[in-house]
Amino acid sequence: MTRRRALLAGALGAALPGTARAESRFFATSDGVRLHYLEAGQGPTIVFIPGWCMPAWIFTPQVEALSRRHRVVVLDPRGQGQSAVPAGGYEPGRRGRDIGDLIGRLGPGRVVLAGWSLGVLDALSWLNQSGDAKLAGLVLIDNSVGEGVPPPPRQSNFFANLRRARNTTVQGFCASMFKTPQTPAYLAALSRDAQKMPVDASIALLSYPRPREFWRDSLYSTRRPVLYAVTPRFRGQAELVASRHAAATADIYDDAGHALFVDAAGRFNASLDAFLPRAAWR
Repeated sequence: MTRRRALLAGALGAALPGTARAESRFFATSDGVRLHYLEAGQGPTIVFIPGWCMPAWIFTPQVEALSRRHRVVVLDPRGQGQSAVPAGGYEPGRRGRDIGDLIGRLGPGRVVLAGWSLGVLDALSWLNQSGDAKLAGLVLIDNSVGEGVPPPPRQSNFFANLRRARNTTVQGFCASMFKTPQTPAYLAALSRDAQKMPVDASIALLSYPRPREFWRDSLYSTRRPVLYAVTPRFRGQAELVASRHAAATADIYDDAGHALFVDAAGRFNASLDAFLPRAAWR
């Protein structure tokens, strides 16, 4: 069994090369919801936040590579992965507080916070609420941050398709995230995990009630180092952030899909290795 498939199969304690065993942990949020996260390795802490409806295990390539030198933590946000599926809280304020609750239990010191897709907005929501006292650095992966010209809108019938034919729609969405071939078993597991929360809650996650400027202003509220890794859809925003934020670097992935950290895992992990020494860990 490959390392990735071991995690897919739920063997969360499988040995990772050069690290302690990956542990599956749970905690209660300030509103009493039981959330799950993965933890591996020791050293400075990196916290990953996955995207819309995605499970923590999608960051397996980062857990495997980065936990050799760092403590890697990956959250299953509420309603996702192995976390509880509460009736509410599917909005940026609560999701930001969930991240704060997790960081608060990880001990003293700062963390590098890495959000992908919707996780970018959740991370910026946390930053807006909490400030950057606990932040060593920020990694934003392939979503808009409210700079420049808005990206093209999502297809107008996506919400209707989710309600009418959720399984087919989510399967198509998951397949569309990659440019490199993924096995049918991998895509099936990803699609299955992406349908755990109620469909209306999943739609609420794509309808955050914040203006674009909220995300931009939240990002520019910190002077901590920022790595903005994007596909060409967000190239213009990444270049503007790199020019306007004193400590930001843009990283453009021309030949990767939305899940660029899977498609180009080696390049992405090397980029993080180069970025992390800049982080203000203390």
